[in-house]
Amino acid sequence: MSSKVITVALAGNPNSGKSTIFNNLTGTRQKVGNWPGVTVEKKEGHLTADGYHLTIVDLPGTYSLTAYSLEEIVARNFILDEKPDVVVDILDCSNLERNLYLATQLSELDTKVIFVLNMADIAEERGIEIDGDKLSELLDVPVVFTVGNKGKGTHELIKAIISATESHTELPRTRRVYYGREIEKAISELTEFIKANNSKKLPYNIRWIAIKLLEDDRIVKEQVRKTADSQGEAILKQAYLKRKNLRDFFNEDPEILMTDHRYGFIAGIIKEVIRRNSKSHVDVSRQIDLVLTNRLLGLPIFVFFIWAMFQLTFSLGSYPVGWIDAGMGWLGQTASEIIPDGPLADLIVDGVIAGVGSVAIFMPNILILFFCIAVFEDTGYMARAAFLMDKVMHLIGLHGKSFIPLLMGFGCNVPAIMATRTLESEKDRILTILIIPLMSCSARLPVYILLAGTFFGASAGNVIFSIYALGIVLAVTMGRLFRSTILRGKTAPFVMELPPYRTPMLKGLLIHMWDRSKVFLRKMGGIILIGSVTVWFLSTFPRQVQLSKDYDSEIAALTAEYSSRISAARGDLRQKLIAERDRIASAFEGEKAREKVEKSYIGRLGKALSPVFAPIGIDWRGSVALLSGFVAKEIVVSTMGVLYAGEAEADEESNALKGALKKSGMTHLSAYAMMTFVLIYVPCIATVAAIKHETNSWKWALFSITYSTALAWLVAFVIYQGGKAFGLA
Repeated sequence: MSSKVITVALAGNPNSGKSTIFNNLTGTRQKVGNWPGVTVEKKEGHLTADGYHLTIVDLPGTYSLTAYSLEEIVARNFILDEKPDVVVDILDCSNLERNLYLATQLSELDTKVIFVLNMADIAEERGIEIDGDKLSELLDVPVVFTVGNKGKGTHELIKAIISATESHTELPRTRRVYYGREIEKAISELTEFIKANNSKKLPYNIRWIAIKLLEDDRIVKEQVRKTADSQGEAILKQAYLKRKNLRDFFNEDPEILMTDHRYGFIAGIIKEVIRRNSKSHVDVSRQIDLVLTNRLLGLPIFVFFIWAMFQLTFSLGSYPVGWIDAGMGWLGQTASEIIPDGPLADLIVDGVIAGVGSVAIFMPNILILFFCIAVFEDTGYMARAAFLMDKVMHLIGLHGKSFIPLLMGFGCNVPAIMATRTLESEKDRILTILIIPLMSCSARLPVYILLAGTFFGASAGNVIFSIYALGIVLAVTMGRLFRSTILRGKTAPFVMELPPYRTPMLKGLLIHMWDRSKVFLRKMGGIILIGSVTVWFLSTFPRQVQLSKDYDSEIAALTAEYSSRISAARGDLRQKLIAERDRIASAFEGEKAREKVEKSYIGRLGKALSPVFAPIGIDWRGSVALLSGFVAKEIVVSTMGVLYAGEAEADEESNALKGALKKSGMTHLSAYAMMTFVLIYVPCIATVAAIKHETNSWKWALFSITYSTALAWLVAFVIYQGGKAFGLA
């Protein structure tokens, strides 16, 4: 027997605990995507109860259903067009007056509504008592109390959803906002006019349409124009006349008057349903903020928290990273032993396993980083961080809210770009997206460690710090440049709500962590896999190339020569000869590998690009390594290992590779120029895909590639040629 399906829309103000309620209802049975045509995140979850299958849709957090922001439009359109069976409005008990504004708007729609009074424990701590039965009676809507971060009230909410679905509630409700005699008269007359003029084609509650037309709602006006045919203009003209009459009568715009009446209605409800205890209450959040947002202490404390987050991310993550890396090495070794030598074995071992492994080994770091960010968000501290950084961000023409994605960029640029969805202004979003790649992600660190460790010795740490600092300076510079040219405009007004501090729920933290991590893994794993296979193909083919000498014959002759000498030797001399044979044979193999790569497609491409990179001190091998970095910056070191020292293991600790780099003609100046190029140039393919996805345009993705590569070459050129001019080469 199939279950009956109930579609539930979860609405509410930001910071009302809506996401926690969503997680309590659905657990891990969630699907994350985007709403059609926009970059606002869409979350959908499922559960089964009492013979019903509930589909829970988590709407974007909004303060009202007035169509100003993208989130408000998405939330309203879903309720009006998709017509969910029940709308569950999450209200913060401790701030009921503000939350009731959205509630009064929802109650005007032709849909079944449930009010969830969340954070009941915080309200109780503040001495606030809410009469839920009275609120239900006044608004003719069922009311459920919950404490989201403790999982209380979830079962009662599910029962209320099923009960509301089965009930025969009379819609529209008669208990609603009264807008005063003159406005109600205008609403009534406009409603009758719409009914008389082809109203059957309008899909919404006619009274609600009349209210929205009097409020001069842009989207409803467009809807009327499209669906009411020839009568649409007549309806809009009538609405215009009603608005004009009201404006002349009150000397105020109707939408402002109607907002005042809503708040008056809410004030009356508050007096009826809320009772405050006289006992003194200590505002814990305010006391904590006296320290954490202090003008002198706030920033140092924030910097410490960020330092601790990265320390935890990389120190704690190093253990599972080592395990996964060893596992991938074992998998590659096993595959090479099982699969016969040939193109297929090379593809699976060097292409597929290496490609997937380059993503998988960073998964522990990503999980820990996102867990820490979830802690910051769920406790309420992330809002404080944006508040603290607001003045700094104004240097770039942005506000504090843009700081959060930029901060995430030090971990990985991809989720950082995805995090710009929280920015209301499209220009702010695009500007932030364009400068995020200048935040040096963790994937570039192995390149810095290799080059700085090789050429700068004990000063390597200071050199790497200077690279990170350069990235921040360039982000500020380019941000100001873009704001004054291609993304000209004033900084969007910024009022950051500081929600009360809350104790996060472990289940919620884990769900937030996994949601972001699996999106990253799913979207980027495939892209990096394809890119890795492409690099493998270009560096492997053509397989039959004319080498300068017969390496296999020389290795065979070497083996035969040493075999007789090893057989005759004893003790330490025998071991010494074996080591000497292996070293020489390895050198032959490395020389053969380097020549094959040099004559491969990617080697030919590197030679062709050599004139472009020569002015910044990078030879053709470095050019190829930088090209491979377009797939993923992690690949730069492994490519350098193959091209500079085939016998060296491709990691930043390889002494053989460091020796090969020194012998290659690279100097400390060209090494620093290369590090700056790696810092700035074209984002990896995963980041480019994220830019295209979040801006919904290839234009900005291609612009990011072009400007960053040109800037990288220019900065590296100035450093290298300037250094040579001052005798630093």
